[in-house]
Amino acid sequence: MISFESGQRIFTENHLEYCKVLHEKLEIYCDYLIEYNKNVNLTAITEPEEVWLKHFADSILLLNYIDIPKNASLIDVGTGAGFPSVPIKLYRDDIQLTMLDSLNKRIIFLEKLCEKLGINAEAVHGRAEEYGKKEAFREKFDIATARAVAPMPVLSEYCMPFVKKGGIFAAMKGPNEDAGNAENAVKILGGDGISVYDYLLGKDDRRKIFSVKKISQTPTKYPRNSGQIKNKAL
Repeated sequence: MISFESGQRIFTENHLEYCKVLHEKLEIYCDYLIEYNKNVNLTAITEPEEVWLKHFADSILLLNYIDIPKNASLIDVGTGAGFPSVPIKLYRDDIQLTMLDSLNKRIIFLEKLCEKLGINAEAVHGRAEEYGKKEAFREKFDIATARAVAPMPVLSEYCMPFVKKGGIFAAMKGPNEDAGNAENAVKILGGDGISVYDYLLGKDDRRKIFSVKKISQTPTKYPRNSGQIKNKAL
């Protein structure tokens, strides 16, 4: 359990607004995540203050750097335990959320979590390279996001096929990843270069957000199968 004052401090220090309603929802999320994690491995972070900072605040910080229009559709690729998408949805309920993950145990958790939180979101069990080719998903989203799933050239091929022309692919990354090695992949997949935002989580935890605007359709041969993507990145 974490007090309202502690949660508010963490959010305020990271330039985020905070309120009682958000705190109550995050309490439910944190308690359920920690309890569920005892039987199903979802996260290595299980101390409440660390969950608040490294999962909740970090996820929502995406909104400080990426302009997400009202009622935008967002797909979270490789969502895991719902990061960054569920905290973003709690912060911005207008967002139309889809969560995609290849492990069904995570999808089961997310469906139960959304029910507990009272939020409307779609949790989909499937692989990005397969769903990126499906008509119902391909180039249907205003925003595609992913958090620490794979190196940027690989991640771009997984995520950019979901983004409609004029939309944004936003990747949340660690401090040491270089955007330069993904420039070719982004161009091939229909992107207009990579914007990089450096930020500080807490006092000294450096992070990055890579943002790509989609300016043209992704060629139909992408995404390739997972073996091709991993063995020979664009």
